[in-house]
Amino acid sequence: MAVGIDAFSQLDIRIGRIAGIANHENAKKPMFILDIDFGAEVGTRRIVAGIKGHYQEAELVGKKIACIINLEPKEIAGVASNGMVLAAEDANGISLLVPDRDVGEGSKVH
Repeated sequence: MAVGIDAFSQLDIRIGRIAGIANHENAKKPMFILDIDFGAEVGTRRIVAGIKGHYQEAELVGKKIACIINLEPKEIAGVASNGMVLAAEDANGISLLVPDRDVGEGSKVH
C-alpha cells in the first residue's frame, strides 16, 4: 500500500535521549518503560517499547533514538505509552534507529 507524502508528513518524528528506564513487570512480552527527553519544546515522554530482549538497560541510558511523538497515547498493560520507538528488525534481531552524529534532543527527522 502506498502512502502519500501528506500522510507521512503528519508524523512528528524526533530524536530523544533515553533519560530513564524500568522493566515493565505487567507486560506479557519483554518490555521496557522508557522516559525519553525530547528537549525543551516537547519535554519528556514515557514510551513503552518491546526491546527488552534485545538491549540491556545499561546500554540504553543516554542513547539518542528516533521516535514518533504524535501518536495517540496507548495503554500497554496499565502504562500509558506516549509515542513509538523506531527500530529495524531482521533475522539478527532489533536495531534502534539512531542519528549518525550528535544532534540535540527534539531534533526533527525529515
